[in-house]
Amino acid sequence: MTKLPTGRHTQAMKAARQNEKKRMRNKSFLSRVNTELKKINTLIEDGKKDEALKVLDEAKMFIDKAVTKNIIHKNKAGRLKSRLTKKINSLT
Repeated sequence: MTKLPTGRHTQAMKAARQNEKKRMRNKSFLSRVNTELKKINTLIEDGKKDEALKVLDEAKMFIDKAVTKNIIHKNKAGRLKSRLTKKINSLT
């Protein structure tokens, strides 16, 4: 085995590699959730209620998936879904 720099252990190095993989996975998933939220908000601003409701179902799916993967907290997910639904329902 090769000599490691002072203060570095193989377990710490492996943990750092794993953390980086998880961080990148979470970042990409959260980016997808935010993209869906932006889509809905632009549809709401344009006043397209029917299209916003269709996109809302997809967004809810991604939000729920993020909760099961421990990317966002379940209370935050509920708050996001509630606020989006409230915004869409307020359209006339």
